[in-house]
Amino acid sequence: MNNNSIYSFQFGLLCLSGLLFFGSFNMIIPELPSHLSSMGGGAYKGLIIALFTVTAGLSRPFSGKLADRVGRVPVMIVGALVCGVAGLMYPLAGSVWAFLLLRLFHGFSTGFKPTGTSAYVADIIPANKRGEAMGVLGFFGTVGMAMGPAIGPVIAQQFSLDVMFYASSFAAVLSVLILVGMKETLKEKEKLSWDHFVIQKNEIYEPKVFAPAFMMMVSVFAFGAILTVMPDISDQLALSNRGLFFTYYTVASLMVRIVAGKASDKFGRVPVLKLGCSIIFISLLLLANADTSVLLLATGVLYGVGAGLCSPTIFAWTIDLSDVDHRGRGMATMYIFLEIGIGSGALLGGWIYGNEFSNIPMIFYSCAAVVSVGFVYLFSRTVRNLPVINEA
Repeated sequence: MNNNSIYSFQFGLLCLSGLLFFGSFNMIIPELPSHLSSMGGGAYKGLIIALFTVTAGLSRPFSGKLADRVGRVPVMIVGALVCGVAGLMYPLAGSVWAFLLLRLFHGFSTGFKPTGTSAYVADIIPANKRGEAMGVLGFFGTVGMAMGPAIGPVIAQQFSLDVMFYASSFAAVLSVLILVGMKETLKEKEKLSWDHFVIQKNEIYEPKVFAPAFMMMVSVFAFGAILTVMPDISDQLALSNRGLFFTYYTVASLMVRIVAGKASDKFGRVPVLKLGCSIIFISLLLLANADTSVLLLATGVLYGVGAGLCSPTIFAWTIDLSDVDHRGRGMATMYIFLEIGIGSGALLGGWIYGNEFSNIPMIFYSCAAVVSVGFVYLFSRTVRNLPVINEA
């Protein structure tokens, strides 16, 4: 590849597959809380996201090892296939416990697909273009995240919940078909064996990427809480589409991701993260006091800007610090922290909320406190002493 460009046919396929994948599982999120309540499981709303992240996190060491040993493409295909199968199974989950078990199963999708994708990007993108590449890839993923919550409720209202689930499955299947035609980038592939499913202690966690992994955890903590309570907030403020906040958030994130990635390549990962965390902190304070739909959506825009600055920067920073032979493990570690952040945020948000709307401000004040810890950490000696970039 030309070192002055990140663009290739393979990278384009990766972006399109990501758009469809993220659109698939985000399509159903706005309708899940009310769907669970209709089955008598309103008290378990916090588990909708938390259970999803549990299996996503548990599967990361396996997906990271398989990506490093068997190949990037097979790992991506497995993740997308799980998403397709889950979409077909939701209409069959007629009880609360069947639904919650299905959320556990569905989590394997994000445990595999993004891990393989990030390792693939690290293989094909020059070191001085990683931030830009993660910004572009994140742009397409965010388009999927924006389209999904916007389209899903419309399908559910115009047709039915079952049709929405089937549409989610169809998008995932299209993602798989794109992946089948992609060229594998892992040079020394191994034949799949049972040994690949035996995880040693040192294969679970890559300590070299702790700094970006920690920052990912604190930066997405609030997102888990938002996913849990935003549908109810939307209903309270008379928003007809429960996914509208997420649409505003993702569109704003889209507008800054590519610029943020390029800025982190030029000025460094840490300065961009400091700015992103500051914006997230302010947005959460505003969100705690959003009492009109206009203010809520405006806050969604500000939160999206902060998240758009942080996400591609953290991904690129993780690749910078990962060993060439263990990029899958490095990315898996970062994703484990991501799942911990989202899952913890969802659990805390659901616990504080307790179906009492007056508790909403406390949720976002707590999330702001978590982000502030990450902001302080960026000024620490540990971060200052980290290597700048891994050129390999």
